[in-house]
Amino acid sequence: MSMLTPRGLKGKQYRVTGNAYPRLGRPPRRGRKIAIGLGGVLALALVSVGGVQLYDVFTGKHKDATAQACAPASGKPLAAPENSPSAGAPAAGAPASGAPAPVPSDTAVPQPAAVKVNVYNATDKSGLAARTADELRKRGFVVDKVGNAPAALDKKVPGTAQILSGPGGLGAATLLLSQVAAATATEDTRTDATVDFVIGDTFSALADPTQAAAALAELTKPSPSPEPGHC
Repeated sequence: MSMLTPRGLKGKQYRVTGNAYPRLGRPPRRGRKIAIGLGGVLALALVSVGGVQLYDVFTGKHKDATAQACAPASGKPLAAPENSPSAGAPAAGAPASGAPAPVPSDTAVPQPAAVKVNVYNATDKSGLAARTADELRKRGFVVDKVGNAPAALDKKVPGTAQILSGPGGLGAATLLLSQVAAATATEDTRTDATVDFVIGDTFSALADPTQAAAALAELTKPSPSPEPGHC
């Protein structure tokens, strides 16, 4: 039997007519079609995401988001966005109507003649308060009270000195910090601009004027501004 004999025609005569013959192609591959379809969907998704990002950049929404994420160099919080729950609401801890207003902070460093300082000795070494007060007067400070430290601080200042002030005397406290090495500053609730200079256990003398000027320059050096787009 010939290889061209179809089944069921064994031993029978047949004739092939015409000059065209059917060509058998490869059966379609289902996996290839699925892969092509998934690739098209992924490409469309990437184009859509890229278009949204470009729209945000050109309309300025990206800049607004960056500005809200980063605080300004001054350390003040950014204003609340419009329509947010905090917009227009009173700040937390704000005094009620009729209550005394808080003392405004004053961080500007004044001249020594504008600083009223109280000098207290928190050690068991006699005469330190009087000698330190005389030296501060020579440097132009206005010395008010001189004596032993109150019980809350007596024998409880382990460093060279502790500088105490209220919000209105922060700048004056910075100036006094520069006058003695390794001193610490503490803010209390007083409502005036006076400053307390409390002598500690390791105090020996004030810094010399050259060292004090260098320390003041370091204390008042502005913080570097963050680069745009970075927090």
